[in-house]
Formats: sequence, C-alpha cells, structure tokens
Amino acid sequence: VQLQASGGGLVQAGGSLRLSCAASGRTFGSGSMGWFRQAPGKEREFVAAIRWSGGSTYYADSVKGRFAISRDNAKNTVYLQMNSLKPEDTAVYYCAAVSRRFALSALNSMASYDYWGQGTLVTVSS
Repeated sequence: VQLQASGGGLVQAGGSLRLSCAASGRTFGSGSMGWFRQAPGKEREFVAAIRWSGGSTYYADSVKGRFAISRDNAKNTVYLQMNSLKPEDTAVYYCAAVSRRFALSALNSMASYDYWGQGTLVTVSS
C-alpha cells in the first residue's frame, strides 16, 4: 500500500491550497483516511478525517470552518482544501489510512491508522 501526498507549497496568509493523497495497492472499503500535520519542534497533530463509505467527516477545532476534507472513491484519492491559511498552519502534512471502521472520534489518534504517506510541506508566510 502506498499513500502519495502532494499539493504543498508556499502561500501567503489568507490564501488557499489543496492537498491530495492518492492511495494505491488496495481500496479501503469501510475504512477512513486522515490528515495530520507536524510543525517544527512540535508533535504530530490531527487535522481532519473522512470515511470512505458515506463520507462522514471529523475536524480538529483549529481548522474547523477553514479546511474541508473530501474524497473521490473512483480515484482512491482524498483531498484537503485549506482556506484562510494562517502562519500557524505551517507544517508537514501527512495523510494516513485505515481499512477498519472506527468511531469518528477515534480517527484523531495516530494509533488508529495503519498506513502513512511521506508528507508534503505547507508554508504560510505572514
């Protein structure tokens, strides 16, 4: 299984970026995909998650209302649309996948995921 994250870059505060995470090697049926991020000197933290079946979503409070996670089942790809970006959103963003079904509230834990992508850097300048 491979998760390929892309779409990171440099953007000014208030701008937008869309990250993509393409999964190959298997489909995740009733499982979920998530985005996490890790800023320099900080621990990795949850950003958003989505179920492949039904599309239920879950967000960290820090991004609610600004970020939107979506999926394209036909392309086995998950997206993270990031709007109104702030300098504190600067981080390496990682996508992750799990094939088992968890409660949405459990998807904010790194331990819930079996597969991880390589990360894509997002830099927001002030």
